[in-house]
Amino acid sequence: MSESDAWQAVLERIDDAASLIGLDPNVHKILSKPTRVLEVAVPIRMDDGRVEVFTGWRVHHDVSRGPGKGGIRFHQSVTAEEVMALAAEMTLKCAVVDIPFGGAKGGVRVDPSTLSMGELERLTRRYTMDISSLLGPDRDVPAPDVNTDARVMAWVMDTISMWRGESVTGVVTGKPLAIGGSLGHVGATSQGVLISCRAIFQELGLQMAGARAVVQGHGKVGGPLCYLLSSSGMRVVAVTDAFGGVYNPAGLDTLALADHAARSGSVKGFELADPLDPAKIWEIECELAVPAALDGVIGAVEAERLGAKVVVEAANGPTLPEADPVLDRRGIVLVPDILANAGGVTASYFEWAQSRQGYAWEEPVVAERLRRVMESAFQAVWNRSRDLKVTLRRGAVAVALERLEEAITFRGLFP
Repeated sequence: MSESDAWQAVLERIDDAASLIGLDPNVHKILSKPTRVLEVAVPIRMDDGRVEVFTGWRVHHDVSRGPGKGGIRFHQSVTAEEVMALAAEMTLKCAVVDIPFGGAKGGVRVDPSTLSMGELERLTRRYTMDISSLLGPDRDVPAPDVNTDARVMAWVMDTISMWRGESVTGVVTGKPLAIGGSLGHVGATSQGVLISCRAIFQELGLQMAGARAVVQGHGKVGGPLCYLLSSSGMRVVAVTDAFGGVYNPAGLDTLALADHAARSGSVKGFELADPLDPAKIWEIECELAVPAALDGVIGAVEAERLGAKVVVEAANGPTLPEADPVLDRRGIVLVPDILANAGGVTASYFEWAQSRQGYAWEEPVVAERLRRVMESAFQAVWNRSRDLKVTLRRGAVAVALERLEEAITFRGLFP
């Protein structure tokens, strides 16, 4: 799926849910365009003395419900349309889990693997200054995303703090614990996916114990999720990544798989499983399929061949719009990304709140509050989809739009 297609896919889903619930046409118009799109040139001096100029973006889709919230990604294929689409998904995601944020996203078109540590830091700091007019605890709060991490967030926070002459810990989330990060933030997305899996299995009357699962992706979300699913009694029978896949019908040893992947950089070649063509993972008969890597991986063709009863989207936008009616026709239940993987942004909200309070929560408090938020969001989406007699994706977007409509209507238009 191209980047422009990703933006159009979000608009199509907004259009569909808008007609479903009778959304105010004026609110619909507002949500059909991003509030602001900032494009910046990011010049940095490389280690050899030459200057390279990269392109970066920060997009606010809608901030009616609170400050913009969304990650910063460094990737060679980043485009304005991709960032716009991701920002719109963040608008919907924050509304679905009912946290006081709007939707934002940022990115720089660069292959960070080609940069030294010094070049990466200079790129981060220059990009941060270039978008600094948009950032702040009450304006826009970035977080890690593709190819960015806690260290990058520390550089963002430090840059803004130096510029303002004061410590601004609430300007980013996903920070190291030493400078105001939150216990329980690492792995929160995976935990949220697990909570969604438990909730949908319970509603469908399925048992997790002994059920089979396949997971596409073994990175920051998919890796921990494999262990969590296995610990919940499921048999994780297949896992793939960018380099290959592995299959064991009796269930993979997820701890041993994680050790192998840490050593080799891939699940490929894991000695306690058979090799698997990554393209074949969706055809494996199972109870649960979790796309936890790329967007646009389940199209109409894959949906026709899918061997799972339930799909829970851990990645952003893994299912193309063309696949949704196929899954619905086949009776395959899908828990959408804007609900299933919202554990990460929920934990970011908790970190932001702790930074504003100047008081760190204990890890069990974070875990319990995450569970409550995710279960409440799931129930709201489940009930609305039943009321409207639609899929969970359409129900989730409907819930989001209803909450956005309420906020936009109460705030009115300025001037």
